Amino acid sequence: MKKKLFKCSVCGYVHEGETAPNECPKCKMGAEKFEELNAEDAEKIYRSDRTNAIHMEVITLADKIIALSQEGIEDNLDPKCLAAFTQAKDEAWVIKQRCKTELAGHMKLGKY
Repeated sequence: MKKKLFKCSVCGYVHEGETAPNECPKCKMGAEKFEELNAEDAEKIYRSDRTNAIHMEVITLADKIIALSQEGIEDNLDPKCLAAFTQAKDEAWVIKQRCKTELAGHMKLGKY
């Protein structure tokens, strides 16, 4: 069963529970600064939780591809390998930026 969600009106921190916390863990403001989210906004956050985690994992994997590709570039065994590693590094950067942009869009829409 999903719990209620409360959002701090000062910093945007979202708390899960039956009531708002006595103090915001992020900005230290009191419970009076929290507003309970309506069912629609709460559902957005719950539904987005897994998608956001997937984006973060893809970003982590892209960082690993970038690091491995850089190692291959530095090894510079031959022109074909160098080209393949350079292309992989460039493509991983695009993938990473695309996911970061999606996450930023989710934040603007309150889906975090």
